[in-house]
Amino acid sequence: MLKNRVAAARELLQRFDIDAILVSDMKDMRYLSGFTGSEGLLLLTRAETFLLVDSRYTAQAKAETSGLTVVEFREKKTALSSLLSEYALSSLGIQAERVTVSFYNEMVKHLPTVRVFQMAAEVTLLRVIKDSREIECLGKTAKLASEALLNILQTIQPGDTEKDIALRLEFAMRSAGADDKAFDFIVASGERGALPHGRATSKPLCRGELVTIDFGALLEGYNSDETVTVAFGKPDEQQRKIYQIVKDAHDIAFDAVKPGVQCKDIDSVAREYITKQGYGDYFGHGLGHGVGLDIHEKPLVSFRSEDVVLEGMVFTIEPGIYIPGWGGVRIEDMVVATSDGCRLLSRVPKDLMTL
Repeated sequence: MLKNRVAAARELLQRFDIDAILVSDMKDMRYLSGFTGSEGLLLLTRAETFLLVDSRYTAQAKAETSGLTVVEFREKKTALSSLLSEYALSSLGIQAERVTVSFYNEMVKHLPTVRVFQMAAEVTLLRVIKDSREIECLGKTAKLASEALLNILQTIQPGDTEKDIALRLEFAMRSAGADDKAFDFIVASGERGALPHGRATSKPLCRGELVTIDFGALLEGYNSDETVTVAFGKPDEQQRKIYQIVKDAHDIAFDAVKPGVQCKDIDSVAREYITKQGYGDYFGHGLGHGVGLDIHEKPLVSFRSEDVVLEGMVFTIEPGIYIPGWGGVRIEDMVVATSDGCRLLSRVPKDLMTL
């Protein structure tokens, strides 16, 4: 599969008429080479691939990769300059969004005969369609995270704080085999549920509140992302009503996913439904985002998006209603686009649960 990825990256050389691409984003580097270190450079030419690392990662790079040349450097720019000179490479594409201004200036200074072409996100966009191995890994990660949440929900007691829940959930994930959490969990109870990114605090949970938990695991480099809103104690009529509106919007969007459909149209069907129920002013963020080696990546499922659904894309569907002074509801699942629709990767049932 790595060979196919590298071949796709080499097509960019033809498209932009350049001799080589310098990959500096570590997630893209992992995608193209298998290297999991935290520092390095990948130089992709029309005929060869070079992985530049310092002495900390030489052995690791050789163990994790194949079909490329590992180059140990003491100073990045010197090693890169030597390779470009040795192979008579006169044009180089760089990941403009991933290179610092100082590094770019140094390259231009040290490589006066090389035309440096600033690429946008073309290399990263190679990752938007997941292969079967990636989909398997994303499903495994999502399953682990979902099961961890289900295991800790019934342990929640009055007086537990939002931080208690977040720590308990992280421990459950790691105990089940996760390498890390995907991001700092959101645990927002009561009125704090009106904060879409309400990170866990020392606020204790109280009976009669809704609790929104946004969580994910990291396993083998791949992330999961899921949000569950539960009732802590018997929910009142208003809580049930708003929850059901969000759930219906979620289901409508799920049914709208098909290859060829514009992502903004999926956002639109959910947004229009919430608006018709009188809560359009309380749903401000986009409906979803891609998930993979990054927790937020393409495609963007939003009213601003120009992306189109393609089979193999993995993304979230996460409508919400957030009412200041009252609280909020968000329901999020991770899905993979199939030939005729989509299927769930996350596993927690989304009917309203009462703890």
